[in-house]
This record gives sequence, structure tokens and C-alpha cells, in this order.
Amino acid sequence: MGKIIAIANQKGGVGKTTTTINLGASLAAEGKKVLIIDADPQANATSGYGINPDQMTSSIYECLVDDYPLEGSQVPTCVEGLELVGSRIDLAGAELELINRPNRERVLSKVLAPVADKYDYILIDCSPSLGLITVNALTAANSVIIPVQAEYFALEGITKLINTIRIIKPRLNPSLEIEGFLLTMYDARLRLANQIYEELKGHFGDMVFNTVIPRNIRLSEAPSHGLPALVYDPESRGATSHNALAKEIINKQKKKAKATSK
Repeated sequence: MGKIIAIANQKGGVGKTTTTINLGASLAAEGKKVLIIDADPQANATSGYGINPDQMTSSIYECLVDDYPLEGSQVPTCVEGLELVGSRIDLAGAELELINRPNRERVLSKVLAPVADKYDYILIDCSPSLGLITVNALTAANSVIIPVQAEYFALEGITKLINTIRIIKPRLNPSLEIEGFLLTMYDARLRLANQIYEELKGHFGDMVFNTVIPRNIRLSEAPSHGLPALVYDPESRGATSHNALAKEIINKQKKKAKATSK
């Protein structure tokens, strides 16, 4: 069964979608079969792969609200081995439409179940809120990556999400783990950026990824061309840092599997 990773932080502008787009491409480049779920009504992961939401036959909205099967809703991307289930602005209304549904927090889990074995990794790009769709993502996921921007209020923004995870874990998803905290928009020349990294390490230790994602012009430009950085400029620091992150995640999973098999 594939590993389901939610990429979440209720603080906007921390690099959730950039992480999803580029980590997905890097995992696929490592030979993994990857599915991206765009669970954000802004549909930036969809447009970041050059996919027009109006040209999709169905989106994650139809899968959640109208019981469309996920199988058949995937669209291919420019990266071999990587597929995407896109989003539309309609998803903004999904929370209201799901509010009276039984087991409303488990709708996404049910949607993903039939296809989970087809992929090595399923990445869920969450919206910058802790609403019902994000709760669905955290209930469906095996783990969560928390991108943290290298700036002053970074640690403050993490608290609410960690509290939400603590609530969801016993009630909805006992196996949910934090995959790691990922420092994004990092500029090694700035003392503050290094302080934030040290603070994160001090608070969370090994739960902080060794890989950091630097500020990088090519990484910022790539989505406007509908491409991940790996395709847009494979030699850029944005592309190479996400390659390192993919390897770190794969190695961590291998070590964990080895430890549990002993």
C-alpha cells in the first residue's frame, strides 16, 4: 500500500504547494509511482503542472461530494510516473456540502482506499486552513509534512496545527505521524534563517528534515510555466534541494521498514 503524506500548515505562503509539486516530481524521478491530490480550492498544484481545471472531466470536488470514483479522475503530468487529481474553485463549498454526511471526516480516506495500492506515494496538498477538508486529509494520511518558512513568526504558526494533529490522532487516525518539519525559503546568509533552523532543531530534534529548501528564483518561476523545477531547470538549487528531500524521505522509510522487520 502506498504511503499517504499530507502537506499542511494553516499559515499561508509557507511553500506547501511548491513542496507538493516539486517533491512529487523528485519522488517520481527516483522511480516511484506518485499521485498528487490537490485539496486546495485555489488549485495552485493543478495549475503548477500546467493543467487547466476547466478541461478536467472531474476533480477532487466530485470525488468528495458526488461520489465520483478516484480511478479515472487522475490526469497525467509532464513527469513520467506522476499523476494528479486536480482541484477547482467549487472545492471551497465542499465543507458545507459534507457537514451533515455521516463519517464526514473519513470521506477522503474512503475515496483513496481503492487506488492506494497503485502508488508508492500519495501527496495531499492542503489548503491554508484547518477546516473539514484538511481534517479529511490528516485522517486519510499516514504522515504529515509541515513546511515552515524561515521567518520570525514561523514557530508561532506551527502550534495550531500540532494541536489539531493531537486531537485527530486519538479520535480519527491513531497511526498519524509527523513525517517532518521542512524549512522553506531559507537564505543561509541571514542570521534569522539560521536561528529559526536552530530553534526548530531545538524543539523537534530529528523530526526536522536535514534538507532545507532555499529561496530560489527558478523555483518561483517554474509554476508560471506549468512545470516543476526538476523539468524547468534540473540544475537549479530549487530542483536539487527537492531531490535531496525525496531521497531523505525514501531512506527514512527504508530504515523504518528495516527496523520493524527485525
